[in-house]
Amino acid sequence: LDSAPKEGDKKTYQMDPANAREAIREVMLDEEEGADWILIKPGLPYLDIIRLTREHTALPVAAYHVSGEFAMLKAAAEKGWLDYDSCLIESLLSMRRAGADMIFTYGAIDAASILQR
Repeated sequence: LDSAPKEGDKKTYQMDPANAREAIREVMLDEEEGADWILIKPGLPYLDIIRLTREHTALPVAAYHVSGEFAMLKAAAEKGWLDYDSCLIESLLSMRRAGADMIFTYGAIDAASILQR
């Protein structure tokens, strides 16, 4: 994937986060170019984009629960500010409910363990 900038900042190659129309236009272009699936990242701040993408394409939609989202849950739980298990599951459920067919997360092993209880 190699999406990390070599120099400069991400503004040179990432979309404007305030422009949902641009996101959907890019999804449609990706589909026309033969994409097998669409990845939305980060997942939680873009639940609306996940939903719009689901409404505009039949391709599988993936959400990426990025390392920062995962780290925030872990750090807040360590401080006693939230229950990690329930918040992790709620975070993943919100992406699924928004329309994600699959979710990539650093909390996959934790989520599997929680769901087996």
